[in-house]
Amino acid sequence: MHEPLFEVRNLKKYFDVKGKDLRAVDDVSFSINEGETMGLVGESGCGKSTIGNLIVRLHEETAGGIIFEGEDITKYNKKEKRSICKDIQMIFQDPYTSLNPKKTVYKILCEPFVVQKIASGSELRKKVHELCEITRIPLELLKKYPHELDGGKRQTIGIARAISLSPKLIVCDEPVSSLDVSIQAQIINLLMDLQKERGITYLFISHDLSVVKHISTRIKVMYLGKIVEEAKSDDLFARPMHPYTKALLSAVPSVRSDQSKDRIILEGDVPSPIDPPPGCRFAQRCWMAKDICLTDEPQLVDAGPDGHRVACHFLD
Repeated sequence: MHEPLFEVRNLKKYFDVKGKDLRAVDDVSFSINEGETMGLVGESGCGKSTIGNLIVRLHEETAGGIIFEGEDITKYNKKEKRSICKDIQMIFQDPYTSLNPKKTVYKILCEPFVVQKIASGSELRKKVHELCEITRIPLELLKKYPHELDGGKRQTIGIARAISLSPKLIVCDEPVSSLDVSIQAQIINLLMDLQKERGITYLFISHDLSVVKHISTRIKVMYLGKIVEEAKSDDLFARPMHPYTKALLSAVPSVRSDQSKDRIILEGDVPSPIDPPPGCRFAQRCWMAKDICLTDEPQLVDAGPDGHRVACHFLD
């Protein structure tokens, strides 16, 4: 067994809201192996994007470790953080706001090489052209500004920028959620092709389980700052165990007419991350909840082969 490329250990991120802690990420641990895609799913506000921002150091953690190639990057100084940008990059959710509107596509793609002092002049131009070839960006787009392009082309440029320095890990934060379905498929296929060609490791964050299943090796399900279930992709879809996972999967449409399924409608509101309930955080919306669920927090435990783990007191 090889050491994982990347780990988060007991990661916490609390935001101060009028003197109270908003527990966006509350004691989360997981690892990602080199060359795989880890899917991270959950409803909006569950903390998954905050984890992505912590990994690329856009936020500082409240507690916990972020281990990359055996080193805790939370201990890095400013210079070391700058150097880690070569190895860890991010593809942002919204291609309409993640690109500088005042720069041409050429200038946007030049920026990583210039900031890291890797290339200039004719060598810089050569690297940008190579990047366009790899990501299938027509060279005539280099003179365009972001507002002149559609969402799919903008996101492709975002991907090209992310892979420019040959990173080992890319955090994909809802990279296709704002795109049309046909464009989503093109972007997903591009990401998968790049992974095969370059051995990139992905953390793929999304609320869309059908997309996550297509691209991910393993999937972790988050609810209110906690991981509630984790499994290999096929196993999670075949044998969901946590009630929350079952509810999410019941909402995924099926293209087969012989696979009808009952939709699980969750009642009640998601508890506030400022004042999460004791016990299981899903208990107030769970049809299986018992008294113990309201008082004792369930821990992630082995519930099947190949690392299938669930945080629930009552499993089918």
